[in-house]
Amino acid sequence: MIMTATPTASGLPLRVADFTSLSEALDYAAAGDTGYNFYDRKGGLRAVLGYRALREDAEDLGRRLAALGLPRGAHIALMADTEPDFVRLFFACQRVGLVPVTLPASPHVGSHDTYVAQLRRLLEHSRADVAIAPGESLPFLQEAARGVSLRFIGTPADLRARPRYEAVVRPLGHDEVAYIQFTSGTTRVGRGVVVTQAALMANLQGILGHGLAIGPEDRAVSWLPAYHDMGFVGFVLAPLASQVSVDCLSPADFVKRPLLWLTLISRGRGTISFSPSFGYELCARRLRAEDVARLDLSSWRVAGVGAEMIRADFLERFVGVLAPAGFDPHAFLACYGMAECSLAISMAPLGKGLDVDEVDRRQLAEASIAVAAHDVHAGEPSAVTFVKCGTPLPGYEVEIRDENGREVRERRTGVIFVRGASVMSGYFADPEATSEVLSADGWLDTGDIGYLADGNIVITGRKKDLLIINGRNIWPQEIELIAEEEPDVRTAAAFASPGPQGEETAVVLVECRQVDPAQRTALVRRLQGAIVAQLGIQCAIELVAPHTLPRTSSGKLSRGSARAWFVEHRGPASETPWPTSSR
Repeated sequence: MIMTATPTASGLPLRVADFTSLSEALDYAAAGDTGYNFYDRKGGLRAVLGYRALREDAEDLGRRLAALGLPRGAHIALMADTEPDFVRLFFACQRVGLVPVTLPASPHVGSHDTYVAQLRRLLEHSRADVAIAPGESLPFLQEAARGVSLRFIGTPADLRARPRYEAVVRPLGHDEVAYIQFTSGTTRVGRGVVVTQAALMANLQGILGHGLAIGPEDRAVSWLPAYHDMGFVGFVLAPLASQVSVDCLSPADFVKRPLLWLTLISRGRGTISFSPSFGYELCARRLRAEDVARLDLSSWRVAGVGAEMIRADFLERFVGVLAPAGFDPHAFLACYGMAECSLAISMAPLGKGLDVDEVDRRQLAEASIAVAAHDVHAGEPSAVTFVKCGTPLPGYEVEIRDENGREVRERRTGVIFVRGASVMSGYFADPEATSEVLSADGWLDTGDIGYLADGNIVITGRKKDLLIINGRNIWPQEIELIAEEEPDVRTAAAFASPGPQGEETAVVLVECRQVDPAQRTALVRRLQGAIVAQLGIQCAIELVAPHTLPRTSSGKLSRGSARAWFVEHRGPASETPWPTSSR
């Protein structure tokens, strides 16, 4: 029998996340014809999971979980890979009153030992009673679970072999927890974000209705990891809550062959797909003219971009390469969000494309004011460009506050605080961390630095990433951008490190392809000169091999980990080499 993907049309009257719970959303979507479609590394359809079949499978697996004798609200750790069984198990928990906890499904984020240690921390911190992984990942999970008290550990097949619970079961309700998602931990150890059904549905309504204006003709396409909030909420939960079909590709297959992502959009007439900036840049760098000639991207009406600092230059490069395939630059939609808010906080208007803000670099660094570049007199330092991430979704309040906690006016930078219905209830089992970021009256300290421009949120960096050099605010992204303009440079990580006298010194670790010693020396000198010329600071530069800078489980550059290694190993007398990548 030939396998066919689920259709774009559900056959149901559209409902936009107006449900009390995920289980109720599944019940409605199951009456239609849409669902999830999973593609392999050659672009072939390898599995189809319609919403109707999902409900049946989730009911069966849920009853097998219930037969383990778990208390209501028990935590079920699930390896969140791009597989039908992850989706089945997630909704199995919803059907029988259990709380899923998503685990990163990538043993390639670091060494074997690092990955196992990460899984162990998550199992222990989440207080999981059950842990389930696909067969190829089970050895990692079993190693991580040694000494951890679990009621059951195994594969989905192992669970299916167990007996069913046949008494009445009650799905998770509106006032209960929907799931726990651990943050990626770019600046600290990840925290378990507790997301309630009510908070999730409030955010999905804002995203799907206000942000995307979702319609019955829409079809989603995603390569994003299911253990990251944009991939999970945006392309596992949101399609089901709006009865939309979604075509899924694994992150590993996308990185190896980025053309596959665009091929799925072209072939399936996809209308909605999101990516961090680097995903667009990877496509622009890897695609050949003959690849582009085979694509038709005219159906792609929302090309979302978020999850990290948005790089306008990457997106402009993508447009230059893909315009012949019918890609419309007005499809770009910048957004801002975080797992602590379920997913989205703000989204740019539809059909407008990128809206960039060029501001004076010196005023931003020295006075924390975003002065428009055209207002600066001739001869002043060059501008720095940021992307406007749109206005807050309905129901969200946003304030920019200074170091004393006072709200500042537009175009003054400060810490971004948000309040709204989809803000988390807290971090699981971590009241101290919760109280650090969440006030009694519901205001969340995002940890991001930015400003408002005509009501739009503009992100300039992370509070904990900020470099203060000689009394000036320097954003690591500025140093990294200067480094990445060099053709021999792949990527860079900038941070502040204690100098010989204890003073803060700017450091940048640069992934470099060049192996010739003379060329490497010349590159360091060019970079030092460019950083002095553009930023007016001295910067220590160390060249490292490609693919060695540490990243979080969601693929973001981890400046904190890079800094920790540098501080530990690169003292004045140290000869410790940068570790060889295991990826």
